Amino acid sequence: MSRTDQFIEQWLPIIGKSVVETFQMVGISLFFSVLIGIPLGILIVLTRPGQALDNKIIYQLTNLIINIVRSVPFIILLFFILPFTKLLVGTSIGVKGVIVPLVIYSAPYIARLMESALLEVENGVIEAYTAMGISTPAIIWNVLLREARPSIILGLTISTVSLIGATAMAGMVGAGGLGDVAYRFGHLRYEVDVMYATVFILIILVQSIQSIGNRIAASIKKD
Repeated sequence: MSRTDQFIEQWLPIIGKSVVETFQMVGISLFFSVLIGIPLGILIVLTRPGQALDNKIIYQLTNLIINIVRSVPFIILLFFILPFTKLLVGTSIGVKGVIVPLVIYSAPYIARLMESALLEVENGVIEAYTAMGISTPAIIWNVLLREARPSIILGLTISTVSLIGATAMAGMVGAGGLGDVAYRFGHLRYEVDVMYATVFILIILVQSIQSIGNRIAASIKKD
């Protein structure tokens, strides 16, 4: 049996399972992060001085919370909220146990990217719709989100790539996924081929997601 055949027979099922776990972690955590991050980003923009819902207290408090969470490296956050994670989902290991820290890590990041995307929309456009008596919810949906779609797509692409990196780190504490395989087998057991394979798969994933995001954003921008 050749070395390649031996590698495929021994490691392909393990690596295949880890890829599925990585997709699960990224997909589920991205879904909940978007549900939290996008409204949070909209809130930051609308409560800024001079905006429709100008509120200094809410704006500064939201900014403070986002900055605090974003200041904590993911690996530290992972350990710091272990009791909260276990209380919320009943475990702190495996795919289920890493979703909570991934969401807490990613949601503020998405909120900040959302803020940047929405601030790119020309104030003149918003003022024109406001002058016509259009309600704030309608302006959010039909103007802000619509005009900022390319930037939002690029921001979500960056967030997805960031989440893939975070899941790799989470693998070091038993969360599963490609990071877990790379650490347990590639690093601890010195299986160099496994390390190369996981790194190669991660590169392909990141490049694919970035390319897809760029194409979607470019397509929307042409419309």
